[in-house]
Amino acid sequence: MALEHALLVALSEKPGSGLELARRFDRSIGFFWHATHQQIYRVLGRMEGDGWLAVEVVGQSGKPDKKVYRVTAAGARALSDWLAAPTPMEELRSEVAVRMRGASFGDREAVLEVLRGNAADHQLRLAHYRQLEKEYDDPSALTGHELDQYLVLRGGIGLEQFWIAWLEDYLAAHERSTDHG
Repeated sequence: MALEHALLVALSEKPGSGLELARRFDRSIGFFWHATHQQIYRVLGRMEGDGWLAVEVVGQSGKPDKKVYRVTAAGARALSDWLAAPTPMEELRSEVAVRMRGASFGDREAVLEVLRGNAADHQLRLAHYRQLEKEYDDPSALTGHELDQYLVLRGGIGLEQFWIAWLEDYLAAHERSTDHG
């Protein structure tokens, strides 16, 4: 997936300026597809040049004019084509997993401290996702785009639960081995 596709999804949900999009991205799609604000602005310019986005310049009092981006028919076709294309299996690239595997060759306690911090970060994200989940009164009544958003949120919850369980399992196993050693 390219950043272009994530931006097309976000702009299909709601047109917006680069700053608005970057802020929305940080609160939603950014949880599973990271991009800096600079990358977002650079790609928006390229997408406009490719005809995937239309721009409306909106004047603001006391501030510079802002560009509001919306998806064009060509952008909608590009998104539709990408959505329908086969998706390769996700490859796990995890620095944490490599640290876990290599902990015997360095300062294990330092690695365990890093993992404790990671587990705490995943707990915070899980708590955030659980808070977002409360906004859905009756998930069984959801359809269309709202159902898609909810199901992605559920996937995020599952991933955070996985990471927490894996990290806690690793940490607990090493606590037990130290108790016996």
